[in-house]
Amino acid sequence: MTHPVPAEPGLLVAEPLDRTDIKIGYARVSTSGQKLERQLDALTAAGCRKIFADKKSGKNALRPELKACHAFLDPGDTLVVPSLDRYGRSLQDLINMVAELRTRGIGFTSLHENLDTTTPGGRLVFHVFAALAEFIRELIVIGTNDGLAAARERGRIGGRPSVATEEVIRAARDLLPDPGRSITSIAKLLGVSPGTLYNHIPDLRELRLGAVPRQIEAPTN
Repeated sequence: MTHPVPAEPGLLVAEPLDRTDIKIGYARVSTSGQKLERQLDALTAAGCRKIFADKKSGKNALRPELKACHAFLDPGDTLVVPSLDRYGRSLQDLINMVAELRTRGIGFTSLHENLDTTTPGGRLVFHVFAALAEFIRELIVIGTNDGLAAARERGRIGGRPSVATEEVIRAARDLLPDPGRSITSIAKLLGVSPGTLYNHIPDLRELRLGAVPRQIEAPTN
């Protein structure tokens, strides 16, 4: 059962660091048919001094410009993105990256959703996102366990399949950014071997690198 996550002290208070008013933009297109121009125009209009952009980058590809963007940011800067889906590839991925920015004293703004983590309202929204991500993780675990139990009841061998299904891979991708779970524990939970996850998820190591501590989540009892 998922319990409401109490507000973390400091989550809703004003940020202590002085802002530099320097805005750095990040844009991304995930297919060859998409164009960057609209995103770049929006970021330029928002006052971004420099813009990083990844092209044809998706769940199975690295995002070198995003890494360069993160390295370029200094404390007091604000990272601006056109929309949340252009930044995070999953809810957990989004939460982890924004949490990491906060530990570095960097603000985050998403234009489409009008979210700004330098304001109490923006931090509240991400606190809700963190609670939602935890709820989704629990649903994945419950659903996986129920599926394995049902398979055993039907007489199937509850071992590790040689080929992972799309459902298993999707569940693994949702769980991998969770810093509280190891690759071995995720594989065991999903009924596959760690090698299967490595073989079917090319960017597994990158997903794990994003598994930073959940600074914006309150501790659970």
